[in-house]
Amino acid sequence: MSDHREQLADDGVTAEDRSKWDRVRHRLRSDLGDAVYNSWFTRLELERIDGGAVHLTVPTKFLKSWVQSHYAPRIKARVASEFSKVERVLIDVRSPMRKTRSREDGADQVESSAPQCVARAVATFAPTLEAASEGNARRAARPMALRHDADAFVGSPLDRRLSFSTFLVGPSNQLAYAAACRVAEARAGDLPMFNPLYAHAAVGLGKTHLLQALAHASNDNRRHTIYLTAERFMSGFVSSLTTHTSLAFKEKLRGIDVLIIDDVQFLQGKSIQQEFCHTLNALIDAGRQVVVAADRPPSELDTLDERVLSRFKGGLCVDIGPLDESLRIKILAARIASAKESQSSFHVPPEVISYVARTIATNGRDLEGAVNRLLAHATLTGAPLTVETAESAIRDLVRTQDPKRVKIDDIQKLVASHYNISRSDILSSRRTANVVRPRQIAMYLSKVLTLRSLPEIGRRFGGRDHTTVLHAVRKIEELASKDKGLAEVIELLKRILSEQ
Repeated sequence: MSDHREQLADDGVTAEDRSKWDRVRHRLRSDLGDAVYNSWFTRLELERIDGGAVHLTVPTKFLKSWVQSHYAPRIKARVASEFSKVERVLIDVRSPMRKTRSREDGADQVESSAPQCVARAVATFAPTLEAASEGNARRAARPMALRHDADAFVGSPLDRRLSFSTFLVGPSNQLAYAAACRVAEARAGDLPMFNPLYAHAAVGLGKTHLLQALAHASNDNRRHTIYLTAERFMSGFVSSLTTHTSLAFKEKLRGIDVLIIDDVQFLQGKSIQQEFCHTLNALIDAGRQVVVAADRPPSELDTLDERVLSRFKGGLCVDIGPLDESLRIKILAARIASAKESQSSFHVPPEVISYVARTIATNGRDLEGAVNRLLAHATLTGAPLTVETAESAIRDLVRTQDPKRVKIDDIQKLVASHYNISRSDILSSRRTANVVRPRQIAMYLSKVLTLRSLPEIGRRFGGRDHTTVLHAVRKIEELASKDKGLAEVIELLKRILSEQ
């Protein structure tokens, strides 16, 4: 106890202030979740309080910059709630050899500066960590994926609910599901049939569920399987450099049977991508299975090293497409059945399920949000659910799906850029093959993404007749139904236009 008082006296912070600071940290952890908190706040220390200002310290300039630019308002709000007379919160970099108390375990530890190579490695992927951290927050802020000591190496915790038995299959994900099952059925020593297996899908369509289901099944099949997000791979690599255990990191990573990497689009930084490429090559060449997932096909991952992309393209690439209505109904039914386990009186009529499935066509997470709103409405009001009450309950979800107003000019510019021609070519009377097809695609997108009439679209395309536009629309619909490559290009252009 006397040692503790000495510590407080040495750093000039009272026991009451320490107690308040502990409550601030606890609330930050509750707000942000374990993953984000462990990544950015465990080394944030209370230095002193003077002149109406709370002085906090961190060990590196990078950490100071990141915390200030991304979390300063939240920290200030939490500090103000505990320190009533404080007007400012200042964050400084403490001395490299300063002795600090670890607020997590109460032990003393010495901060040391990371080598320059580590600082450079951290800086290369820093811009992607915010997106990855936000992804973690949306997934309930998973705990740290890696323990970076040389004797322990584990992947991200797996959710037992995300298994093959709970994965609902429809036309849009049937191929991806079958490929994942085939990979999971293999036993140790079997040569992989699809290596690497690359799955891509937009947000909320089930790729993480599929990857975790595969990891569960592979582990149950006595294969050493590691599931990691790209962020965790990056943080593990940088941490191994900091602790001088990079060799152990590489050896343990390459000694597994199945490596599963989620959200590979976040993989950034030259040195990190090189290490990932070496790991990928070592595992595939040794007959070990690699499974990768991203939010887009390999051809659209412009930031990744060409050698990595080449490996991806050499495996099996499967797409998880948008949910069709029948699959959306199955997802809703499953979510409702799960909700009834805790609320037995919760009843959703078939016509309400059909209405929600027709209205919300985005992804599984929005469907889950719709069930939560229906459950709240039914339990809090006690009124039976009807289509009218369901419309009111999910109104905010429907409103977020209102299509962005896309301009024909934007469509023409994007299509011209994609096909490496000029916008004037699209508007011209030229009928060469390299101009006609992009022109027809631009007319098709103008019809499906805007409210313009066929005659008006024709006028915007060099004064063409409405029958020419109608022919173009029908032609592209016919070609897209047969040519998967063209269908993917059209979906890509739609997504870009909706996000601009």
